[in-house]
Amino acid sequence: MTLGAPRLHLRVTDSTSERAKALARDAPHGLLVTAGEQTAGHGRQGRSWSAPAGEGLLMSLVLREWPGMLPLAAAVAVAETAGPDARIKWPNDVLVADRKVAGILIEVRPAEGWAVLGIGVNVAVRAFPAELRDIAGSLGREPRDVEPFLTSLLSALARWLTADAAAVIEAWSARDALRGREISWNGGSGTAEGVDADGRLLVREAGGEVVVLDAGEVHLGRLG
Repeated sequence: MTLGAPRLHLRVTDSTSERAKALARDAPHGLLVTAGEQTAGHGRQGRSWSAPAGEGLLMSLVLREWPGMLPLAAAVAVAETAGPDARIKWPNDVLVADRKVAGILIEVRPAEGWAVLGIGVNVAVRAFPAELRDIAGSLGREPRDVEPFLTSLLSALARWLTADAAAVIEAWSARDALRGREISWNGGSGTAEGVDADGRLLVREAGGEVVVLDAGEVHLGRLG
């Protein structure tokens, strides 16, 4: 699976994923859009995602074929590239020391034959806005490391997006940031117990019942 060519690099753009989606209809598999800075980048739940110019990896890939485990496989690739201390908060936020260093946003259009895989990584970010200081983190590298990080990540993605589902689940589980911890979601709370063979989150509620979550957002600790 060839990823990263052709490549469109923009000094500044609104969002690499928006640019990738605009190109997706006619783009070849593996088209890469990167930017030094983006003004309207966004992650899951519509949250903004930005980084000071040149300090973060901002990228989106157009995929013509993709695995059913795309969110988990992408997370494994990012975590592997980030280093041995990187963990994954279900389904695909990458954390170091419980701080988010990378986010992944995927948009799939099966009827149109494409998916866009957007990834943002705080490779060399030194400072965060006040509202993010308690939750955001950085890999603590230098701006010159952004491009080598991209090269390594593309290699990891090529491997993990073609790996079998069992291997993805095993690798993802080895980096599970939630297992054994108290979590909450809009429908309740409980203790995370890993993921099933389909990548769905298993949670044991206080009464002992195991709940399966296949979508939505979870939080460490109880809501409220």
